[in-house]
Amino acid sequence: MPIDFENYAINGNEFVALVSDDLSLTKVRAGRIIRAVFHSLRNRLTHEESFQLLAQLPISLKGVYVDGWNFSKDYSKLSHLNDFLDEVCREDGGLAGYDFRDSSATKRAVSAVFNALKYFVSEKEIHDIIDVLPSEVKIFIKDCLFGNEIIL
Repeated sequence: MPIDFENYAINGNEFVALVSDDLSLTKVRAGRIIRAVFHSLRNRLTHEESFQLLAQLPISLKGVYVDGWNFSKDYSKLSHLNDFLDEVCREDGGLAGYDFRDSSATKRAVSAVFNALKYFVSEKEIHDIIDVLPSEVKIFIKDCLFGNEIIL
């Protein structure tokens, strides 16, 4: 069976388009935001949980997730949502001031990436990811994804 790179690109572009449309940004900016959020997320997840997430991501997004990953470094823990948002900005490097103007814009960007994830990753995996996040981040992500729905 031949490898269908065009299909891989289509899936990745669909994800970028979801984030781009949600934030009303160019696809280039949306791509940087996705990368920053993915890298910050992988820094918070155990290696096992990262691999479970990777198993469900389209192959083009797997590349974004693992790009530059220092696998020998253990995941780090944090306690506060603002620490996670600060890390997202750090992962964006020198363009963070442009891509994330303030805390509110960063929250909106993280929310857009997680909302796009739910189209590509099973609900069970989304819940597994949320379960290993710190309390404040967990509450924020649940609110982004499920709003006032009852979550079991």
